[in-house]
Formats: sequence, C-alpha cells, structure tokens
Amino acid sequence: MKLAFEKSVKGRRGLRIAKSDVPTSINLNKKLLRKVDAELPELSELDVVRHFTELSRRNFGVDTNFYPLGSCTMKYNPKVCERIAAYPGFAHLHPLLPQLRSGGMLTQGALEVVYEMDNILQEICGMDAFTMQPMAGAHGELTGIMMMAAYHQDRGSKKSIILAPDSAHGTNPASAAIAGYAVKTVPSDENGLMSIDAMKEMLNDDVAGLMLTCPNTLGLFNPHVKEICDAVHGVDGLVYYDGANLNAIVGKVRPGDLGFDIVHVNLHKTFATPHGGGGPGAGPVGVVDKLVDYLPISTVIKRADGTFALDYDKPKSIGYIAPFYGNFGIILRAYVYIMMAGKEGLERVAENAVLNANYIKEKLKPYYDIEHGQLCKHECVFSATRQTKNGVHAIDIAKGLIDEGYHPPTMYFPMIVKEALMIEPTECESKETMDAFIDAMIELAKKAESQPETLKAAPVTTSVGRLDETKAARQLNIASLV
Repeated sequence: MKLAFEKSVKGRRGLRIAKSDVPTSINLNKKLLRKVDAELPELSELDVVRHFTELSRRNFGVDTNFYPLGSCTMKYNPKVCERIAAYPGFAHLHPLLPQLRSGGMLTQGALEVVYEMDNILQEICGMDAFTMQPMAGAHGELTGIMMMAAYHQDRGSKKSIILAPDSAHGTNPASAAIAGYAVKTVPSDENGLMSIDAMKEMLNDDVAGLMLTCPNTLGLFNPHVKEICDAVHGVDGLVYYDGANLNAIVGKVRPGDLGFDIVHVNLHKTFATPHGGGGPGAGPVGVVDKLVDYLPISTVIKRADGTFALDYDKPKSIGYIAPFYGNFGIILRAYVYIMMAGKEGLERVAENAVLNANYIKEKLKPYYDIEHGQLCKHECVFSATRQTKNGVHAIDIAKGLIDEGYHPPTMYFPMIVKEALMIEPTECESKETMDAFIDAMIELAKKAESQPETLKAAPVTTSVGRLDETKAARQLNIASLV
C-alpha cells in the first residue's frame, strides 16, 4: 500500500474554497509564519476516502477478531454504550459549563451519572468512597499510592517501603517508585501464589503497604488473602488492590470485604469501555473510610435539595490528578454497561470468564506445558518450553497465530513463567470461537514438531513480515512498513 504522499498528484484538490470578500488581518508575528507552503499530499476527496478506508481494513480489534490478550481483558464494547455516550445532552457538554443555571440545569445529568457511578463502584468493591478522576489503571495506581503516602505523612509516619509480588504488573513498582517509595519484591511459592511466609518476614515498621493483584497474573486466587491483609495492617500498613483482574470476581467477591484499603478499577477491563490505542481511559480509585479525606478534588456531592455539585472542601486532599472530574465519556459507557447487566449479569460475567479460561486450559494442557495447572480464574498461563527443543519459542507461536487470524496472547509475562503465553478469553467469546482458537493452537504445537521453520518465518499473511523488533523500536522507518 502506497503512502498518501506517494499518491499525491500536483494540483489535485479535494476541496475548493471560494475566495473571501471579507477583509482580513493577521496579528501574528510575521516571523512565525511559513515562508513556503507545507509539504502536504495533494489528493482528491475520493483518494483520501479510499486511502483511509483501506488503512481501516488493516486494523485488528475485538470488533473484528478474537483478542485473547492475557491480563488486559479485551472485552467486547457493546454498541449501545457508544450510542448513549453520543447523546447530545452528554456529548455536547463542556466541562466549564456552570453546575446550575437559572432557567435550566445544563450539567446536572452528567453530574448525576458521576455521582451514581461513584456509589455503584462503592457497592461493587466494598469501598466507602471513590474518585472518578484517574484517566487509566496505572494513573489510578499512582493516585492510590499518593493517597497512601498522604495518609502516613498525616500520621507523622516516615514509612518508605512498598511490597509487591514478583508476578505483579510492571506498573505496580513504577507507581510506587514515582510516589517516592522503595519497592521490595515478594517471591512466589511453589503454587504460583505470593508467598505469605516470605511476605511476613519482610514486614516491619518501614512498610507503608502492599500492592496485590487478586486473582494474580497467573489467574490464581490467593486463598490466604485475608490473612495477608491482616498481617500488613498489623504493621500499620495499607493494602492496595490492583483491579486489572477484577473481571474474574466481579459480583462474587468485594475487595473491601477481603481487607483491601484502596482499589483501582480499569473500567475498560471490567465494564466494557474502549480499550487500547492510547485513547481515552478511566481508572477510578476507591478507598475505605480512613482515607476519604485524601481523595483528589473535586468530588460530586448530592445537595439537600436533590441537585448535584462539585465539592472542593477537602483540606487534606492530594489535589488534582486530572482535569475536572475524570474522563466523563468513558465513565458514562461503563455506567450504561452496569445498568444493562445488573447484579445478576455481573455475576454471570465472572462465572463465564472463569468457565471460558478453564475450558481453554484443559483443552490445551496436552499440547503446551502449564506450570500451575490448578483451577484458574479468568486467564491461564501456558509455557512454550516444550516447543523450545525444536527451536520454537513463545514469540514464534504468537507470530503463527497471526497467520491463523488471531491476535497473539500476552507473551513472556508474568516473568516467573519461562516462555509464557498468557491467554484470557473473557466471558464474551462463544464456544465455537474458542474451539476454533484451540484448534489453531493445537495445529501450531504440531507444526513446532514437524515444521518448526514455518513458525520461525511467521507471519507471512500480513503486510509486514517478521521484524527485528528491537531495531524497529530504536530505528523506526515508516517507509519500510508499507
């Protein structure tokens, strides 16, 4: 496919504007104006439409194919959520519109959505209050750890250490480090769970808190989680719940009831809003009562007269961590999803997510190694170590899946599993889709034995073949990618 610049024809136009008969004046400093015209492609409207339509056909997403990206919970985003988010009464609002206005309340509906979503997430997660400001899960992590730091500082404590399992998402230690903490890693035990004995040995008065994903990145639920929380509380520490895997237990278990003090929720991973592409996100953070004073400003409150307003009266707040009160369009989509699902629907989400993951795990166990084969929750982690005897690695299996029409699963994570392939089907996928994916994975395992060279060459059906990924990241050459 040619670049738009390569399709350019001198003098071709997609739009012709009549010459203005209105006097104009330019107040800009003339030194700031271009001396020559911008070198833009010259194309007709049809050229442009065809170019970008062809590009769109090369996109890969949940709307086009199965996307078993472990730990990322790539759920289908119902189109009704998109439609309601596009309602003019929501989409055309500006965040600087007044909260109240005589003759009409322009923003009351939006404020009510934020307020109701706050209360809904409190109920789902067992928390006492939420902030809707964070723009992503990692942003939520940082917000939560900042509140943890504010809490300890307010008490005159100089705690300096955050504990995180060796199976944690990489954003956990990053968020803790940005907040000024030293991070110590807790090893996993023989069952793939964070070792409670090792953690207890690391607990002391310098520990500010523990960051824990539950279920963990192996898809395993730690049966000692309440004991873990109690132990951390025993040294006046706080326990942070990484909500990346909440989809596995939503409606079934509330993190607050397990002993967690802070929770972040990836709305796209649990309540089906758009995911990926660097686009809009939301990672609301909930806290227990003793941390409410440290929530970011502002929060939405309900007045005695039934109207809604923004509350800035929080002298101990960590301040703003995002503009206004969060990414409203994403919050709205999640609100619609929850309203459609209801309590029973959210319970079925967790049930089917767990069922689907275990179905794939059992079907593929004869063909790929699995270090921890016990009942999993939402995702299962295989290892391609069996295939390495023929020179085939996890990345080769992943590239082979592309030729089969599937997005690769997460590779080489968690790092405690060699040649890891982390698969998460979510609750959205049908048995027929999963069976076709399983057949593809089995075929790749057979090719690894009989035709390993074919996997080393994959993918061969895409516009771009196997890249030197390190070089591509360091020496990006756009012209070579078409």
